[in-house]
Amino acid sequence: MSPVAATPGFFCANSARVRGDSMAGTASPGTVWVLIEHRAGWPPSGYEGLDLEAGTKALVSRAARTAGARVLLVRRPGPRPRHGPKRWAVLRYESSGAHRQLWGSWEQDADLAGIVPALASPGDPGLPPVILICAHGRHDPCCAVRGRPVGRALGERWPDLVWECSHVGGDRFAANAVLAPDGVYYGGLDAESSVATIESHFSDRIHAEYLRGYTDLSPVQQAAIVAVLARFGPAGRHHYVVTETVRDGELWRVQITGRPPRPANITVDLLARRSVPSQLTCLAPSTGSVVVYEPTSVRSA
Repeated sequence: MSPVAATPGFFCANSARVRGDSMAGTASPGTVWVLIEHRAGWPPSGYEGLDLEAGTKALVSRAARTAGARVLLVRRPGPRPRHGPKRWAVLRYESSGAHRQLWGSWEQDADLAGIVPALASPGDPGLPPVILICAHGRHDPCCAVRGRPVGRALGERWPDLVWECSHVGGDRFAANAVLAPDGVYYGGLDAESSVATIESHFSDRIHAEYLRGYTDLSPVQQAAIVAVLARFGPAGRHHYVVTETVRDGELWRVQITGRPPRPANITVDLLARRSVPSQLTCLAPSTGSVVVYEPTSVRSA
């Protein structure tokens, strides 16, 4: 890691596009999300930085850690009321596709304690997924600069489903969208491409172009799925299943099974390498590199 001098006007998302950084395999892992509506400004550290009643805050944090849940602050795009009841939710991914959600409301800090039993509940199936757009400008300026226009565009199309959210990872891929509890990350979006991408998602046609990965898979498995979609065309969230992953040093082989009419057995070979050190976020104090998984072969039996 090398020190980075502050560069006026530097935007990590612009630099990532110039470098051609690969998004495949970069979705943050997780299958449970806690959403807490907070309409005022978000601290750089998100939920952990909020000035909440200490006991309730610690209770929710412990329950979220136990459940392996990610806690995100959310708010509606555009103008919003400063007062009145706010919402919270627990979203849970299931590999069967029967994703579950449980929603509540809060006015006083103590009301957030309702999240704790919700994390132990299976939740309700059948609700549409939530569209989360990272717009956490105090964490990374690119998230606000690129995320907010996308949030507004999607909010006009799906006003009941879209929320701006705090940091989800991969600032350099802003604008980032997370479909939860589907567990699908998209990146590199703008207002026009985001609407088309989410419309395709709801039609069970996930394209490779803006896909970062699925949150229930490891990074190399995510990259393999992206490679399969690029090779054989768009498919639904559960149309492909990873059945085996084998590593031999820097080489990986991922076996994938497809539902008809897609290929039944697919083998993806990938090479793991480290990227050239660069400044990966707008506010990074030093350069860094990441592991990139490059597909070298995608073949069906």
